Amino acid sequence: MNLIKSEKTNPGEWTLEFSVDKDTFRKAISDSYHKNVGKVTVPGFRKGKAPRAVIEKMYGKGFFYEDAFNAILPDAYEEALKAADVGRTVGQPEFDVTSADPDSGVVFTAKLYLYPTPEIQDYLGIDVEKPVFPTTDKEVEDEINTVRERNSREIEVTDGESQMGDVCTIDYEGSVDGVPFDGGKGEGYPLKLGSGNFIPGFEEQVAGHRLEEPFEVHVTFPADYHAKELAGKDAVFKTVIHKIVHIELPALDDDFAKDVSEFDTFDEYRADVRAKIAKRHEEEADSQVEQKLIDALIDLVKADIPEVMIQTEAENNIRDYDVNLRSHGLNLNDYLKFTNMTLDQLREQMRPRAERQVKLRLALEKIAALENLTASDEEVNEEIERIAKEYGMDKEQVKSSLPAESFAEDVKVKKAMDLVKEKAVVKIQSDN
Repeated sequence: MNLIKSEKTNPGEWTLEFSVDKDTFRKAISDSYHKNVGKVTVPGFRKGKAPRAVIEKMYGKGFFYEDAFNAILPDAYEEALKAADVGRTVGQPEFDVTSADPDSGVVFTAKLYLYPTPEIQDYLGIDVEKPVFPTTDKEVEDEINTVRERNSREIEVTDGESQMGDVCTIDYEGSVDGVPFDGGKGEGYPLKLGSGNFIPGFEEQVAGHRLEEPFEVHVTFPADYHAKELAGKDAVFKTVIHKIVHIELPALDDDFAKDVSEFDTFDEYRADVRAKIAKRHEEEADSQVEQKLIDALIDLVKADIPEVMIQTEAENNIRDYDVNLRSHGLNLNDYLKFTNMTLDQLREQMRPRAERQVKLRLALEKIAALENLTASDEEVNEEIERIAKEYGMDKEQVKSSLPAESFAEDVKVKKAMDLVKEKAVVKIQSDN
């Protein structure tokens, strides 16, 4: 191999031109002939017995060239890459054959994509506002009521009137100006009064009626109703209730607390609910702070990023999405059919997220290098165990799936993010 030229052609791109001598090329052609002659049919010769010159005369001088190129290119490229000393590459190079002749050898060109050398400054001490989410009495009441409803008792009413909160099985048929309309009829529909599932005013008028008692419900469709032909119109629904189920909620007392929690009193239980909601709010606030710091790092990092890096990250995201779909009994093809989307459209949809992920990774790798962050063997093992647990794999499977140094890089990247968070200047938002 002889390195002819090595030059930067575009941001993040590098071109190598290198040659392979004639003897190596001739041997590769000969090897290709011996490997493939049995597959070539030449009139007048038994299969596998046709001379090379006859085959080349019949099919062209370069008949065995492509196979020969494939045989000599990998080693030649590795030698050229080492000689050029261009640093870390990403993705697959793009090869071309500049010239090829058994009397002079082969000249290849390779377009490489270089791993970016990012720059970043002012990454420590980033100003960021932390939102405050007060825990309201209504949130506490809503959460307790959700648990209360899960522990409710259903009582079928056989003699009495329906009331708000009941589940009524109804038949109904609607009309406007005496004319029934599409979608206005239902039979055996279970409607919880107060759920807000029907047109405003409908459920309130179902309350107060007895079983099998025909009655009319008078409502007006909202002006912004999705069926434009009904929007703003007055309608009459002929209605009858076939079944009434009263939902009996448990009393909010100490017995309820003992049934649904580890606490002995309702006051203790309510205090715990409030504390858990407050914790969720705090976690959400911390998450927003981290997201703002990530946005800041993405804005701060400067790098020539080859498009292939973003494309590769988008493909990784698509593969992860497919794995997630399969865990729920679906797959990527099903998803594309349901959403009427092509794979290329999904790639394009994934691109902005992939670009952010690449930029963030570059920023954190650079910070880890600038801050001389390291990863101990214990930390690397913990990272491997975390990945194994997350993906349901054996530790040895995880180790064999990636180069050893990649786990250490992941640890250092996480440490870099922790450092950015630790040194951030966090201010509480004053408008909350």
